[in-house]
Amino acid sequence: MALDGAGSSLWGADGQRGARHSGQPLPREVKVIGTASPLMLEERACGLSLNQRSDPAWVRANAAPEGSHCWWPALWNSLSHRPDIPRQLRCELLLTLRSGEPVMSLLDMLPDAFVPLPRVTSREEGMRVSRLRDRVPTVRERLLREGEGSSGRL
Repeated sequence: MALDGAGSSLWGADGQRGARHSGQPLPREVKVIGTASPLMLEERACGLSLNQRSDPAWVRANAAPEGSHCWWPALWNSLSHRPDIPRQLRCELLLTLRSGEPVMSLLDMLPDAFVPLPRVTSREEGMRVSRLRDRVPTVRERLLREGEGSSGRL
């Protein structure tokens, strides 16, 4: 399912921010995965010290074990001070918590990890994600609301 990026603050007005800066088109599809994959991807991002990631312990403790989580690329990201790390996709993540509440997060991931993830298979599911993406709180907003986000990496 292709995304119309006009509603996201990470996209330019033309919906092509990532593509314009990298010379390579930004993948424009929504991926949907179970809880084991976000945890694995967060651990990989942590191991590579990528910029945007959540604490894997927080994801393990809070992600719904049987939940579905949706990902989509927002832009290309590079670490110019670390040429050994390839360019990454900065993805927006709609994570379902144990409470059933969805929250938004960001995750930098290598493109080879994004490509094999399963795609959203129905237009209805893609539309549901599109409607939710701009109205759900971020992980940080949720933790601050609960008084948990005052220190450390979320």
